[in-house]
Amino acid sequence: MKFIKKWSDRTPKILQAALNVALILVAITLVISMFKETWEIFHSVFYDTTENFYQVTEEILVFFLYFEFLALIIKYFEKGYHFPLRYFIYIGITAIVRYIIIDHKSAMTTLLLSGAILVLLLSLLVANTKTVRRDLNE
Repeated sequence: MKFIKKWSDRTPKILQAALNVALILVAITLVISMFKETWEIFHSVFYDTTENFYQVTEEILVFFLYFEFLALIIKYFEKGYHFPLRYFIYIGITAIVRYIIIDHKSAMTTLLLSGAILVLLLSLLVANTKTVRRDLNE
């Protein structure tokens, strides 16, 4: 019985350590990808004049997606192994805007995606209230 109790106490710590290592590896990969995207933006703006406005805008939004995921991982460690809901909403809004810029052929799809952004903004408003946010009490 002591053996089971000993392992049941250690298992969450082992799993938390594995999760932390995996998130650090993901963060390193995101940093490398973010610098690569920065280089591509720089190259597109100053050297490749054949790129159109939508392609450069798409690259900038991909950069912000990397940036937001990195911010999410940083907040995870700062807030005691907790992912703030607001950051997922920010990522969702950025991803939808990126999709609208890439694929804006159908007016109905663009309208529905704009409605999804509105819903996300309303949920962000609710997530930022004092009763929902945990970090205001700290």
